[in-house]
Amino acid sequence: MESGNPDSKGPTSLGPLTRNITYADFMKVDVRVGTVVRAEPFPEAKRPAIKLWVDFGDPIGVRKSSAQITRHYTPESVLGRQVVAVVNFPDKQIGKFMSEMLVLGVPDKDGEVVLLSPDLPVPDGGRMY
Repeated sequence: MESGNPDSKGPTSLGPLTRNITYADFMKVDVRVGTVVRAEPFPEAKRPAIKLWVDFGDPIGVRKSSAQITRHYTPESVLGRQVVAVVNFPDKQIGKFMSEMLVLGVPDKDGEVVLLSPDLPVPDGGRMY
């Protein structure tokens, strides 16, 4: 998981707002909910991370990602957890691991990632609106 706002002044700073976008721009970002079905430590990563496999249901299926979430989570603690992710970014090579989606989070007061997830169980694959 990488810093998402290039205009921010730091991990917990609100920074300047980005320019306005249209609803059509928003709809280009495919944000879905899925369930973590596999998680492993990623000791080869430059920054501490966990490899995640997330099931988004049909027709998307299982996609994998590397997430820098080790401050608050372990591989065991994320198994079975529903998360929110962008599923239509291009694949990204992270060391020897190919990331196929971006799990979303927000910074805590120390700039550490807190995962975004629905507060009630929802069907996997549901698109954010």
